[in-house]
Amino acid sequence: MANLAVSDLCLLCALPFFLHFLNSTTDTPLCQLSQGIYLANRYMSISLVTAIAVDRYVAVRHPLRARGLRSPRQAVAVCAVLWVLVLGSLVLRWFLDMQDGGFCFSSRSGQNSYTMVFSLLGFYLPLAVLRPAADAGQEEATRKASRMVLANLAVFVVCYLPFHVVLTLRMAMGLHTCAIRLALRITSRLSDANCCLDAICYYFMVKEFQEASALTALPARAKAHKSRDSLCVTLA
Repeated sequence: MANLAVSDLCLLCALPFFLHFLNSTTDTPLCQLSQGIYLANRYMSISLVTAIAVDRYVAVRHPLRARGLRSPRQAVAVCAVLWVLVLGSLVLRWFLDMQDGGFCFSSRSGQNSYTMVFSLLGFYLPLAVLRPAADAGQEEATRKASRMVLANLAVFVVCYLPFHVVLTLRMAMGLHTCAIRLALRITSRLSDANCCLDAICYYFMVKEFQEASALTALPARAKAHKSRDSLCVTLA
């Protein structure tokens, strides 16, 4: 959650510069840095939402195994790897964009195919992981937690899918019209709303997952205690 907050803080820091440089054709170092911070928020948020969804799935569906898989140290390691991957891809994108017109908020930035490929992979791969799974035999608390995951998936899709669909059409059909540029601007602002909606979702998710994890762990623990008691009786 702390990493998600840092990622959202990146957006808040970059927004004033985004508004300033939006219609500028000057590719200054400050503009490049602001663009990098802005994109870091978008794709780090996507990566962290995916990681949190996987973490919640393991906690609810495999509670005993989760005790060995989920730890603060492992969470730090996963987040560090995600930051390295996202920032590394942005450095590569900056280098490629600088060879082909600049790296800033202007319309000429990101029109080449490889930068759009980076953007699309950064969305569609996590989207393939974030799939809803239903189980008729789930306990009520587990179903509530599953519904919260589904709500989180809905926020993810509503915020990010329109932008990446427009980006896909632009890349596949080679469209560079004013309508496409306007659609990209509108859907990009919609994706920025994700940082606000994430906070609301995760505020309600924490309690639901704590209840679900405790409930799903009880039968497995009871079974383990029963097996241990049976073993003690046999040895006696």
